[in-house]
Amino acid sequence: MTEWILSVGIDVGTSTTQVVFSRLQVENIASSFSVPRIMIVDKRIVFRSEIHTTPLISPDEIDAEALKQIVIDEYEKAGFQPADVGTGAAIITGETARAENAEQVLSALSELAGDFVVATAGPHLESVLAARGAGIDEYSAHARGVIANLDIGGGTTNIAAYEHGQLLGTSCLDIGGRLVRISPDRRITYVSPQIVKLAASAGIPLAVGDQANAERLRTLTRVMARHLAMSIGLVERHEPHLALYTNEGKPLRSSITPTSVSFSGGVADLIDGPHHGDPFRFGDIGPLLGASIDEDSAFKLIQRHQATETIGATVVGAGVHTTEISGSTIDFGSGLLPIRNVPILRIPPEIEENPELLTLEISERLATMDPDHPEQTVAIALDGHSLRSFADIQRLAQSIIDGAKVVLEGPNPLVVVLESDRAKVLGQSLAVQRGRRDDLICIDSVQTANGDFIDIGTPVGAGRAVPVVVKTLVFND
Repeated sequence: MTEWILSVGIDVGTSTTQVVFSRLQVENIASSFSVPRIMIVDKRIVFRSEIHTTPLISPDEIDAEALKQIVIDEYEKAGFQPADVGTGAAIITGETARAENAEQVLSALSELAGDFVVATAGPHLESVLAARGAGIDEYSAHARGVIANLDIGGGTTNIAAYEHGQLLGTSCLDIGGRLVRISPDRRITYVSPQIVKLAASAGIPLAVGDQANAERLRTLTRVMARHLAMSIGLVERHEPHLALYTNEGKPLRSSITPTSVSFSGGVADLIDGPHHGDPFRFGDIGPLLGASIDEDSAFKLIQRHQATETIGATVVGAGVHTTEISGSTIDFGSGLLPIRNVPILRIPPEIEENPELLTLEISERLATMDPDHPEQTVAIALDGHSLRSFADIQRLAQSIIDGAKVVLEGPNPLVVVLESDRAKVLGQSLAVQRGRRDDLICIDSVQTANGDFIDIGTPVGAGRAVPVVVKTLVFND
């Protein structure tokens, strides 16, 4: 059984907007005598749009109509209709995620793009998608040591560290090439609030309306480059550095020590020399920032790996790497899928093994997630590796029924997500004990965390698998 799914990636960044179409090959890789195991076995990019300047009405507002027209035009150029698209993501990144209408624009884009094109925003997923789009996860699987990918865009730098193909951690800083903007007559027209503070702390005069002085701004970008070196542990971090993390985020763990680094994002193409010509040719400090990173002594001490994608890394990641497949042992009621934006309620493994504690944990967590609407659809996420017998599964099913009573007695379905391959038998046990299965969705082989959301698409593989996206919905403060 082989099936191809058309996927789209739409990346609305601080500086640029891109669209990528890919085909994902879904196949049952199990033998004829085994339980079916449906997986994505091939991914091919079939269309890349040109790079568009992200249309803005003001620094705080996206031009929604112009952005929608860009997407409509690129679908037409690619020869696809929204109905052709089976999965993918519209992602909003960098400073654009701070726009007043960011959430509404992103929701409209995902609805415009296709039935199961998810809307996502949040530094963690951006970091992962950029690294995977740049090929860093695959490279690290065969390389020695830890590699950190820095995706440096117009408004933020998304960082992801990998070792042996496994993600070690992510972080995001408010450092990018468009955080200071310059008019054709060499006047500073915009300085982000974070850069205002950074310049002041470094004693660098900087204000909107000033003449753009290349040497002064070069001093600023050298400070920015040094903070990037701090972000991956090449230089000791100090207290002011911690204020640069997006949404009051945290740096990579100090135990993560990269032995090599890669760069993606728009600034990546400006890092390798020669560094001559007009430093303000793009109306920002991107060229100066690229040169400063290249010249920083800390970055010269670490091996540099060339990413397979630079400016297109995030959009490739959004189109090719957002979707995973949950299949082989899943169970769901008819007509419940697709379902979007379901918040994750992650249960610690040590509680999962105690039926009484599990019931209490689920009921208490449901009551605090949304006190005004405790009956909302949620995804109870469990490890499931301790389920060694049918009796274990029966006990787990009863604990879920008792703990999630407020949801199961309401109008919305309940989603259960397991990391282990036990969803089908758990779903059947839940259905037998309750006498109904039309309001339950049980999927497996999916890793989640508290604060995530999950989207589950229309079944594929003759109904034996579903496309799944685990995402964040954090719009930047």
